[in-house]
Amino acid sequence: MENYYNITGLTVRMDSFGRTVTQAVPYLAEPVENADIVIRGDWKQLQAQQPHLSDEDCEYLVTGSSFYRQLLNFDGMLLHASAVVRDGKAYLFSAPCGTGKSTHTALWCRVFPDAVILNDDKPALRREHGRWYAYGTPWSGKTDQNLNLRTELAGICLLRRGQENIIRPFGGAKAIHDLLEQTVRPRDTGLMGNLLGLLDRLLTEVPVWEMECNMESDAARVSYEAMRGERKS
Repeated sequence: MENYYNITGLTVRMDSFGRTVTQAVPYLAEPVENADIVIRGDWKQLQAQQPHLSDEDCEYLVTGSSFYRQLLNFDGMLLHASAVVRDGKAYLFSAPCGTGKSTHTALWCRVFPDAVILNDDKPALRREHGRWYAYGTPWSGKTDQNLNLRTELAGICLLRRGQENIIRPFGGAKAIHDLLEQTVRPRDTGLMGNLLGLLDRLLTEVPVWEMECNMESDAARVSYEAMRGERKS
């Protein structure tokens, strides 16, 4: 089914079905002559490689990958993270699968009733007019937690499991490595150059943190206060 969508402020023409169509409903837009991004989900090759996945799952993964690769042409990128919004700002928590990033943002929603999940797994980041914004997209991992919303990015936190809640500023080569591990790394050298340039700007223009945390409610308070500048690290 071919439809037009507004995703991250760009017009997207996408031929899709199943879960992708369902989750993209809030992003529907009027047709235009020339879309910014065109997606045709060639999912059968992935299914041949991953036969345990359903048609819908393969198509959902392939359309998402296609979108995020093309987004690199528009000063935008994927970050594998759970994004939560509070006080009009987006806070992103990134980590390898199974670390507990979704658990951490769920704590935010429990501790702060006004907090909402922007995207639980694959938010998009775009640099626009010298400022960084986080966007919800239809691609949100295993859940359908995503909002068609653009919010100024307050900061990014790389999570580690720990017994206590300790947060500190994070940067340098290790930060670049860890962020690269949590995004799409294209084979195309031009797109890879775009990605590296974006990461360089991201690390100089947006506060990035590293946090050891447990699964208790205080973890949400510690990360929020530090990323808001209300707590010394």
